[in-house]
Parts: sequence; structure tokens; C-alpha cells
Amino acid sequence: MAEDKIYKAEYLGSGTFVISKPKRKSAKLRQTRLRNPERGSRK
Repeated sequence: MAEDKIYKAEYLGSGTFVISKPKRKSAKLRQTRLRNPERGSRK
């Protein structure tokens, strides 16, 4: 589980990388949604 929390790029060869990064916390996601209402929603 701890490996999910770090940024990591794994090289697979010939310019291919697998990049893993931590997920955004739900509190931060909620704040962003409050400040920027979704496109196409009613005003």
C-alpha cells in the first residue's frame, strides 16, 4: 500500500515508461469542484 503514495517511473524499454503516482485526496478534489463548477451545468 505504501508504494501507491510515491511517484515512480518504471522503464520498460524502447522509450516506454509505466508511471505511477498517488491519487488525489477526496477533500482536495471536493474543494476544486466547489470552486470550479462543472462545464455545462446550470448557472
